[in-house]
Amino acid sequence: MDLGLKGKVALVAGASQGLGLSVAASLANEGARVAICSRSADNLKAAAKTIKKNTGLTVLTMVADLMDTDQARAFVQESAEQFGRVDILVTNAGGPPPGVFMSFSEDDWLKAFRLNFLSGAVMIREAVPYMKKGRWGRIVNITSISVKQPLDGLVLSNAVRSGVIGLAKSLAKELAEYNILVNNVCPGYTMTERVQSVAAELAARTNRTPEEVIRDWELQVPLKRMGKPEELADMVVFLASERAGYITGATIQVDGGFFKGLM
Repeated sequence: MDLGLKGKVALVAGASQGLGLSVAASLANEGARVAICSRSADNLKAAAKTIKKNTGLTVLTMVADLMDTDQARAFVQESAEQFGRVDILVTNAGGPPPGVFMSFSEDDWLKAFRLNFLSGAVMIREAVPYMKKGRWGRIVNITSISVKQPLDGLVLSNAVRSGVIGLAKSLAKELAEYNILVNNVCPGYTMTERVQSVAAELAARTNRTPEEVIRDWELQVPLKRMGKPEELADMVVFLASERAGYITGATIQVDGGFFKGLM
């Protein structure tokens, strides 16, 4: 299936490892020109090397801490200057720390807001003018299954990420006349560095091993396994493509059936 992505310019935030890297690699496999950012220069270098080896395409990299709005903004600006356009923006950032409500300070809440809401809003605001100019655009926000089914011990993520869904719904309507589509993808339990870190933290608090925590999670999933990053990436790439031309304002889970609700 030709997804119509060859030559498109795709910006993927938080993409030196985990879900972001898998998305960037999948977009490059479809022929898109890709820019990625991360806080780690070493991880970025390794990610770009891997993608080039597999696709032959050079990846634009930029060290950026998405909690810093100036750096989040600069990622889009500098990528646009290099490529001359922006067609696809995938907002993605690591999650806030796990914990229960009373364990967090106001500063913790502000940090979570900057990381998981404001960073995306800033990048979208910078990218939209380029998309409007080309009268074509795809914005895909990687959030979490917690926006549909809150997860125990992840109160910061449960609360802050839900705001992204409201923003996307509003933008889907505002930007539709320019053929700019805005959607959200919600990974369930997926085997990434972030999930392994949360498992280790929970294991330490409950006197279990990380392997036992992960197995407990797997038992909650009808498919009885963790997801693979590339399975989430396939959904993002489809939503970024020409083939998804009539999908906007949607929030789609990739979770092995974990979400039990109807909508």
